[in-house]
Amino acid sequence: MAQYLEFKGVGKAFPGVQALKDVSFRAEGGRVLALLGENGAGKSTLLKILSGDLKPDEGSFLVDGQPQQFLSPHHAIVSGISVIYQERQLVPMMNVMENIFLADQPLTALRTISSRQLRKTTKDLLKSFGLDVDPDEIVGKLPIAYQQMIEVIKAYRRNPRIIAFDEPTAPLTDTEIDVLFRLIDRLKREGKIVIYVSHRLAEIFQVTDDIVVLKDGRVVKTFITGETDEQELVKAMVGRGIGDTYASLSRNDKIGDVLLEVENLETEVLNDVSFKLHRGEIVGFAGLIGAGRTEVARAIFGADPITSGTIKLEGRPVSFKSPRNAIDNGIALCPEDRKEQGLVLLRSIRDNITMPMLTKMRKGPFLDNHLEDRVTIEAVERYTIKTHSVDKTVIELSGGNQQKVILGRWTSSKLSTKVLILDEPTKGIDVGTKAEIYQMVCDFAKLGIGVIFISSELVEVINLADTIVVMRNGHITGQMKREEASEEKVLSLAMLD
Repeated sequence: MAQYLEFKGVGKAFPGVQALKDVSFRAEGGRVLALLGENGAGKSTLLKILSGDLKPDEGSFLVDGQPQQFLSPHHAIVSGISVIYQERQLVPMMNVMENIFLADQPLTALRTISSRQLRKTTKDLLKSFGLDVDPDEIVGKLPIAYQQMIEVIKAYRRNPRIIAFDEPTAPLTDTEIDVLFRLIDRLKREGKIVIYVSHRLAEIFQVTDDIVVLKDGRVVKTFITGETDEQELVKAMVGRGIGDTYASLSRNDKIGDVLLEVENLETEVLNDVSFKLHRGEIVGFAGLIGAGRTEVARAIFGADPITSGTIKLEGRPVSFKSPRNAIDNGIALCPEDRKEQGLVLLRSIRDNITMPMLTKMRKGPFLDNHLEDRVTIEAVERYTIKTHSVDKTVIELSGGNQQKVILGRWTSSKLSTKVLILDEPTKGIDVGTKAEIYQMVCDFAKLGIGVIFISSELVEVINLADTIVVMRNGHITGQMKREEASEEKVLSLAMLD
């Protein structure tokens, strides 16, 4: 008989929020079950209960009919359950092999750690995943995508009977995603219970067998993957048909004069990059992984040194030596990795929103706390950030609400942002919140802000941007207006030699 995991009437509440209510479903061994829902639907809370991070207020879950109550994450791990979260559970200052075998290193007959055996086993594991990494490499120095794969290898090595993936592909390239999907297929064939959380509907149809849709902490519908389609899933998630999201956008039709002009920009990565951004215009950057889009954003923001070329803001040549310098001149950046680079996760919503404008909030030698609160509450209300308090730490928010915190920070009237750079702003965000962010971007343009919109989702760039800039290998291969653009045209430019 196949293994199974069953949730029965599980409920969990936090101050001011009912995160889960009467959640019941069953996951079978040898099948992949998707947990689907908008940000804040309760998916992560459910995984934290499964992993021993949280205890349910009511209800229970069973494995092969046996009730489970884990006292800690370690208790869950030794019981055969591994959860791979969006927030990586690695020790940055330790090396690869130490992380993979954390608290479970192979020992010699004298009960000391066998470094030789540790290194050999790690090499074999890395090779099986096609990951070209030195076992002695410090994890914190690795690219984010490699860190994510180390997290997956660490979980797989434990040989769990239940393994859950929470947005595992967000930082991965197509090659690494293929490796992950082959692993998931292997786990299925081994009869493991696999739970998969992703906002990418194409992935859901590619790797899962069953789907449980959560909304507002409740199970609203279950599906067999092969018997449904994207429209039906979206309707279950958001409570309405998504319709033609892009056609319904209220766009800016008053594009002004040139606001930002980049001429022959060069860095260690970029070569002869030139483009213009007008007031109220959305310029979208398309390209494959490693095309140089993020490097353009970082160069404009003063985060990477420029070796030659010029940047003009409102017709005036500028040279930003640091991000602080760029911010003072009205340039804002929402970075690709919001958790690592955009937010201070253990600080409050208030702290994260007001951080770049504290010098403007002084009352004598002290901060004006009332002004801080007012600016924060305005952002929370404008962007419908789901929280019961501005003192809530950002790490407690869903991905979509975290992204809204960053937007609230950079679009405050206290900063007078002129150019807003959004690097992968919808990564890891559900379809409902994506539609909200698209309209927010259009609203920024209506205010006369020039928006640079970078996304790996080609459909987003083509349908949202007024002008599309296509990059490959650090240089621009073509530019076109939205009316001229098609996926075929953009892809052909993105793949030019």
